[in-house]
Amino acid sequence: MVEQAHLDDVLANSKLTFEDAVIAKIAGKTAQNIDGLLSMNGNFFSDIADRFRTDSDPTKGISVEVGEKQVAIDMTIILEYGRNARDVFERLTSAVTEAVESMTGLSVVEVNSHVSDVMTKKEWQQQGSNAKKSDNNDKRVQ
Repeated sequence: MVEQAHLDDVLANSKLTFEDAVIAKIAGKTAQNIDGLLSMNGNFFSDIADRFRTDSDPTKGISVEVGEKQVAIDMTIILEYGRNARDVFERLTSAVTEAVESMTGLSVVEVNSHVSDVMTKKEWQQQGSNAKKSDNNDKRVQ
């Protein structure tokens, strides 16, 4: 067993760092649970289980700046029509901040959200269906 004094010395000389993509992934996976948020810049997700694409990239629409102790996050979102943008933004900011800080120990200094579009769920689902049909038409038989 390592002595506590020795471990304290090792920890004092050690550093924990994170790739930007790790922080973006935490933010993206957290955002998937925010009601009123339909998509992140091409990354489709919803509370409707059959609409979640398992091959989607949870980091799409998210950029981060990671320092040694702090992180800033920018997110591009599609808002569900009729939802209060301020309410969705506040829930998103709170959830992402809590997730990133609890998982990494980094302090989140800002979460900026840019609404790039607003759609009804029906419009959004139709857009997702059209994208899937297009993907299936592009596949070749092997």
